[in-house]
Amino acid sequence: MKLFVQTFICALTRTPMAAFPARVEASPNAHAILREFNKVVSSNGIDEAKAIEIGGIRQWITVRGRDRRNPILLVVHGGPAAPDLPNRYLFERPWNDYFTVVEWGQRGAGKTYELNDPEKVAPTMRVARMVQDAEELVTYLRTTYGKKKIFALGHSWGTILGLYLAQRRPDWLYAYIGVGQIINMREAEQIAYDWVLSTARKAGDADAEKELEAIAPYPESNGALPLEKMNVERKWSVHYGALTFGRQSYNFWENAEKISPDYSETDFKAIDAGSAFSLPKLLLDMASTDFTKLTRLDCPLLIFAGRYDYTTPSQPVQRWFERVEAPSKRWIWFENSAHMIYAEEPGRVLVHLVQDALPLAAAAGDVAP
Repeated sequence: MKLFVQTFICALTRTPMAAFPARVEASPNAHAILREFNKVVSSNGIDEAKAIEIGGIRQWITVRGRDRRNPILLVVHGGPAAPDLPNRYLFERPWNDYFTVVEWGQRGAGKTYELNDPEKVAPTMRVARMVQDAEELVTYLRTTYGKKKIFALGHSWGTILGLYLAQRRPDWLYAYIGVGQIINMREAEQIAYDWVLSTARKAGDADAEKELEAIAPYPESNGALPLEKMNVERKWSVHYGALTFGRQSYNFWENAEKISPDYSETDFKAIDAGSAFSLPKLLLDMASTDFTKLTRLDCPLLIFAGRYDYTTPSQPVQRWFERVEAPSKRWIWFENSAHMIYAEEPGRVLVHLVQDALPLAAAAGDVAP
């Protein structure tokens, strides 16, 4: 072995440098690297990205899974206008082993915002229209991919659309999964405001206390949630970990978007433009959201709740969950999470999707053997 090494070194020292072409390193393209890494290559897999006609406009969806025989999991993103598609590479890839995952850019959000004339879309920005969009999308998915039922998973704002969908079309769903569920928006905002003001006072944070006291009462006495007041509350609740537990900002997640395999620089600009477009138009509907009188759901129900979530506090959701009747229901606490559970405990999200949701489809034979 020693002789081999000596001979090899000797050969190298006698070889002209011209025999080894200079290696020019190009700057790595993180987008392309991640796109290639995440590509579905299994023979029975599916990996589609396309615009489809929903509710009179073009809306962007992606459909991805390693075996099309698995059940469909429709992700109804939060915001409003905060699509999960740019960050899905951080948490969704393992889901594709068990589900065909559909990411949907809602009316006014991200790529869907880019595809349409905002002036045409503006008059349609209402919860009722977007629930109809969800119904049309589920019809398309069931028909196109040959599925009698699917799973619907709503996050934050998306839980409003998701729960309406489950209430109206339970026969289309194996289960509804609420992550950071909203039940009574005004009560949730009151709890969140009281918490962040109390937290700031305990921390001796004079700047936070002053700014938060200046927006009182919040919500307003008539129940309104003015956007400028909401922005102040969110500024400080994010600082104190109500969005992501143990973090004072959301930069870590937004920075990860910058190398997304699914979004370009133009698309990123559309996220901001879509948010500015959508939120003011939907805030009144959001503020009036109240599911407390919904006492029966005719499909299975799963709630994923972050123990430290004070963006959509769990107290109103727990009271509702205890009263609501459903064919089956389960509450799962995520003990190290606030509101962004996918980002905070992605492994446990996967475990509970597989352990608690997937069997509902398996019982109907809708899983790959």
